[in-house]
Amino acid sequence: MRKKTYAAAALFAAAALTLSACGSGDDSNKPIADVSAEAGSGKVATILDKPFEKPDLVLTDTHGKKYDLRAQTKGRPTLIYFGYTHCPDVCPLTMNNLAVAKKQLPKAQQDKLRVVFVTTDPDRDTPSALGTWLKGIDSDFVGLTGDFATIQAGARTLGISIEPTSKDKNGKLVSVHGTQVIAFSPKTDGGYVLYGEDATVDDYTKDLPKIIRGENP
Repeated sequence: MRKKTYAAAALFAAAALTLSACGSGDDSNKPIADVSAEAGSGKVATILDKPFEKPDLVLTDTHGKKYDLRAQTKGRPTLIYFGYTHCPDVCPLTMNNLAVAKKQLPKAQQDKLRVVFVTTDPDRDTPSALGTWLKGIDSDFVGLTGDFATIQAGARTLGISIEPTSKDKNGKLVSVHGTQVIAFSPKTDGGYVLYGEDATVDDYTKDLPKIIRGENP
């Protein structure tokens, strides 16, 4: 299922962003946040006029250790995505796209890049479960879990809506969450580029070298 929200340009037209309720059949529109951005140019990447501050999140990584997001990604190009391992479609596709694109980079650039997956379903996504899932995608990706309210508040600072895991009409557990990938600059640590779920491997392959340098894609 897909949900639509809108990033409002400061003085220009609004750019449509796609969100997902993984496994859900709800087709309602749900605006979650206004984000100041450049007028759209048809590119997949949205360059933000007012970059997001990196969330002040201290969570648990796949080794069961405390992970201070700001401290441990400071000065590094960082991509953050909120999703869950039981997601049947968007989450694995997005993470695999990032993994394939990352592997196209020279080794030195790969080592600089941090890709952080924050679960929206912490009851099921234990450190061990997250670690096993991410190992099948890219073992260098960072997986984080913790208290749902803390994760939800951190996502909200990025204009990303997530809801507690609930059962759909068929009794299946689903997690409703925004599908944006936010890129943070190594120069400012600000979240300055936003990608929707339509971003492809080619889009990330083209843009990642610039993001790693802190440039606009």
